[in-house]
Amino acid sequence: MRRDFLKLCGLAGLGLAVPFRAREARAAEKKDEPYAGPYYVVFNASGGWDTTYLMDPKGVNGINRLYKEGDVLTKGAHAYAPNKKDAKGGMCNEDFYAEFGAELFTFNGLDYSVNNHSPGARYMATGKLDSLAYPTFPALVAACRGPDCPIAFLTFGNYSATGNLVAMSRVPYLPSLKKIALADAVEGNERSPYHDKFALDRIEEALREQNAAAANAPRLPRAERGENMLYAAQVSSKALQRVTQYIPAQIPKERLGQQAEIALASFKAGVCVSANLTIGQFDSHANNDADQMKLIPEFLAGIAYLMRRAGELKIREQLVVVVQSEMGRTPDYNAGNGKDHWSIGSAMFLGRGIKGNRVIGATDAKQFAVPLDPATLKLDKEKGVRVRPEHVHEALREYAGITDHPLAKKFPLGVAEKERLRGFWG
Repeated sequence: MRRDFLKLCGLAGLGLAVPFRAREARAAEKKDEPYAGPYYVVFNASGGWDTTYLMDPKGVNGINRLYKEGDVLTKGAHAYAPNKKDAKGGMCNEDFYAEFGAELFTFNGLDYSVNNHSPGARYMATGKLDSLAYPTFPALVAACRGPDCPIAFLTFGNYSATGNLVAMSRVPYLPSLKKIALADAVEGNERSPYHDKFALDRIEEALREQNAAAANAPRLPRAERGENMLYAAQVSSKALQRVTQYIPAQIPKERLGQQAEIALASFKAGVCVSANLTIGQFDSHANNDADQMKLIPEFLAGIAYLMRRAGELKIREQLVVVVQSEMGRTPDYNAGNGKDHWSIGSAMFLGRGIKGNRVIGATDAKQFAVPLDPATLKLDKEKGVRVRPEHVHEALREYAGITDHPLAKKFPLGVAEKERLRGFWG
């Protein structure tokens, strides 16, 4: 049965964080203790969003064709592009800022340094451009904060490297999550268990006794690994059962809504630390305006869905949300009415401990990044620094309290002390 459980995890794309040494096997019993937050979510607009149609509006120099400078809207400290009349479904900017502007923190003028998808996605996800070994921020924070969680780092695509620190878990559909959570039942049907509760309790007790007896006994590495995987699978299986009560009866139709439900159920059950959510097709080399007006509203609706549903589950105050893309779009149109790759962009943040109604950084009228003073966070064209992904990731590590964690120190970002962003989170 344990073998069937592990096979099911593989078929569903779920990697479990299992210990391989006796000391770690004993620690595996902690998996049954729910992780209580904070929970980290990274939204990825894969392909490169057009920031001038969202948080960095430009109604000048022909940068866009849907509004003029006088049409730009504001909400508190935020300036944003009007798109209610052009949005195709989803959530328009006007409604998004009305609901979330007070808790939203925006950074404009982020210098990606490259304009190719693969290195850009890697750089934005990890804060390191010239290495394939670095973990993404959600993987790193999961390894530091909840390595014993059965699905500590959950990802739905985009760049998801783990640095070999934590397992990468993939659960593509809500029914898959239920099957994994109820691995001791036929096809995830709790009314058709393989064994009754008495038998399962005896299995768990026998495995615990066996593991304790073998902890200090000499064993071949392969045998030790197999026994520890078996024991960890049993403990993880019990913990994962908590997920089922938070899986909704009705599955959302939207892509991000489905991903959000899987992540939130896992958060609420205390078996997950972080999630990497994504939708693609933002690479609008042709018909930029039509594509962005379809995708940006869908993207914002996904963020809103996550926040509202987290409120219903009473874990919203524990959420930390990062909203990003690997590049922006050029300030001019090509012959196909599209926009090509641009190495300047923006990022947004909201959630626990992040001061909202704030905008830091800027781009000029031609959409080039304006340097800023990292100590004051004010624009400084002459002596300021060009803020790059490593600066943001250094700030994220500080925010999460993992800067001095041994695992974080294995992957230094190389940001000089004088360039660290002071008071970035308010």
